[in-house]
Amino acid sequence: MIKMSQKFFIKIATDPDVDPVKCVVGMACAAQAVTAGHDVDVFFAAAGVRNLNLGQFEKMAENGDVDVNLLNGIMDKLVEGAKLHCSFGSVASVLGKKEGENGLVIPDEKLSWEGPPQVIELSAAADTVLVY
Repeated sequence: MIKMSQKFFIKIATDPDVDPVKCVVGMACAAQAVTAGHDVDVFFAAAGVRNLNLGQFEKMAENGDVDVNLLNGIMDKLVEGAKLHCSFGSVASVLGKKEGENGLVIPDEKLSWEGPPQVIELSAAADTVLVY
């Protein structure tokens, strides 16, 4: 049986301080799609950009929500195999950070700083869209 690769667009907009499990599920599904050999775009927007904040994974682990090593492993898989995007406006308003500051868990060179036009473009081009 030949397995065809599909294009996945996964948008994570949930605040990890409000619903950490939903955030972990979204990132884990994205990592699974990468592992399965699919073309994956992950877009962090709105309060979901908190998942990119330095120290956020440790905060989630301290609250007993999930193991920090699991989160780091998921993010490593995404950095190595997915195309990662974030809302420049959300990062500025939620985290008070800007592109080029290297202030997120993902190095700037591995992250596309974008906005609503790219969300529309990426979701329209995808075979499957998941929103967490």
